[in-house]
Amino acid sequence: MAKITLGGNPAETMGELPAVGSKAPDFKLTATDMSTKTMNDFAGHTLLLNIFPSVNTGICAASVRKFNEDAAKADNVKVLCISKDLPFAQQQFCAAEGIEDVVMLSDFKTGQFGKDYQVTVVGSAFEGLHSRAVVVVDPNGMVTYTEQVPEIGQEPDYEAALSVL
Repeated sequence: MAKITLGGNPAETMGELPAVGSKAPDFKLTATDMSTKTMNDFAGHTLLLNIFPSVNTGICAASVRKFNEDAAKADNVKVLCISKDLPFAQQQFCAAEGIEDVVMLSDFKTGQFGKDYQVTVVGSAFEGLHSRAVVVVDPNGMVTYTEQVPEIGQEPDYEAALSVL
């Protein structure tokens, strides 16, 4: 389990993020149009998985904005913003913010993504939600970068994630 904090209070995730150099787990997530998306839908692209508890919090929203500005404009990169928010809330957020360059995906149906990537929070007020993490997957489906953000209320290390793109 990854030891993290929420507002300075101890929390943890189900386990550790996929190891750098390992094959990224496939996923089935729900897009804002209610279609199902899998890893194959993004084949041939570098993927930046921006994982967070809810787009309706300040830090989560800031990470979507930042990656929309920077990473989504990189060649052959798809930014996937993944939470357990309902697709309708994700779509409303993007419409209100003018965010068009990221793909919002929801794990609300099964929570399997959270289990496969070991980001489901256990033992805190955010139990059942995803922790804040970043995973970069190369076009061959291999994990090239991970960051489990140690404090849920802290932004990820954007520069480190962007440097591997």
